[in-house]
Amino acid sequence: MLTWLQNPPKTLLPLPSLTPNPSPPFPICSISPKPTKTSLKSLHIPTHPTPTTTDTGLKFREKILYLQALKINPTKVLELNPHLRSATLDTIKTVETCLASMGIERSAIGRILDMHPQLLTSDPYIDLYPIFDFLLNDVVIPFNDIRKSIIRCPRILVCSVEDQLKPTFEFLKEFGFVGPNRITSQTTVLLVSSVELTLKPKVDYMLTLGFKRNDVVNMVLRSPGLLTFSIDKNFRPKVEYFLKEMNGDLGELKKFPQYFSFSLEGKIKPRHRLLVEHGFSLSLSEMLKVSDGEFNARLIEMRLRLLEDKQL
Repeated sequence: MLTWLQNPPKTLLPLPSLTPNPSPPFPICSISPKPTKTSLKSLHIPTHPTPTTTDTGLKFREKILYLQALKINPTKVLELNPHLRSATLDTIKTVETCLASMGIERSAIGRILDMHPQLLTSDPYIDLYPIFDFLLNDVVIPFNDIRKSIIRCPRILVCSVEDQLKPTFEFLKEFGFVGPNRITSQTTVLLVSSVELTLKPKVDYMLTLGFKRNDVVNMVLRSPGLLTFSIDKNFRPKVEYFLKEMNGDLGELKKFPQYFSFSLEGKIKPRHRLLVEHGFSLSLSEMLKVSDGEFNARLIEMRLRLLEDKQL
C-alpha cells in the first residue's frame, strides 16, 4: 500500500481544483447535432461585450437630453428617423458642429434639425459640406451669407447637389438670374424647386395669360417669389379677381408683379371693396404697398377732398 502511494500510476489525472483548465480562446457555442432553422437563427457568437441595459439606457437618455437642449421634439424625430436610435451622441454632435462652423446659431440649428430629422444621422463630409461648397464656389454666395441662405431655406440641406441644385441653378442662370440679378442669399430658396415640376409650369402659366416671354422674365426678376407661388392657390384666383372684379389690365401686373405676394382675402379684396364703396380708385402699388394705417389715412384724405370739391 505504501509502495503504491510513492509511485502513483501515470494515468492518474491532476485534481481539477489544483490545475484548472485554461479558458478557451473563443466563446463556445452549443449546437445540437441536427440543428433546425430556428436554432440556427438563434445562434449568436458575440464579437464584443454587449452593453448592459443600464449603459444602453443612460446613453439613450443622453441623446434625449441633447435633443431637448436643442429644442428638438425627440418623439417626432425618432419616429421620422429610426436610425437615430442606434446613432451615437458623438455622431449627432458632428452635425451641430458642421452647421455651427457656417455661422448658424444653436437656436437656429435646433429648428433646422427638428424640421429635417434625417440630418441628425447624416455624414457632414458626404451630405453637408458638398452643399456648402456648391453655394460658395458655384453660386458664389459670400461665406457670411451662407448662414442666411440656410436659415431662409433649410430644405436646401437635404437636396442633392448633382440631381437638384445644379440643374436648377443652370436653368435660373439661363432664365436671367445673372449679373445684378444673380442668385443671392435671398433667392437661394429657388434652388430647391424642380425645373420640370415647378419652375417651367409657372412660367408657362404666365405665358398663357397673354404675357410675352420678356415680360415674364422681367416680372420674375423684379419679384422672384413668383416662382414659389402655387398656380391653383395663388396665381389663378388672384388673376381671376383682378380681371373680373377689378377690371384690371395685364399691363398693370407687368408694372407691379408684387401683386401676387399679397393676401387675396386679407388685403386685396378688403381694400379694393373699400375703394369701390367710396367711388375711388388707386393703382395696385398705391393700394397694396402701404400699411393699413397709411391706407386708411389716405382713404380719409380722399373723402375729405371729395367733400371739399362738392362744397365748391
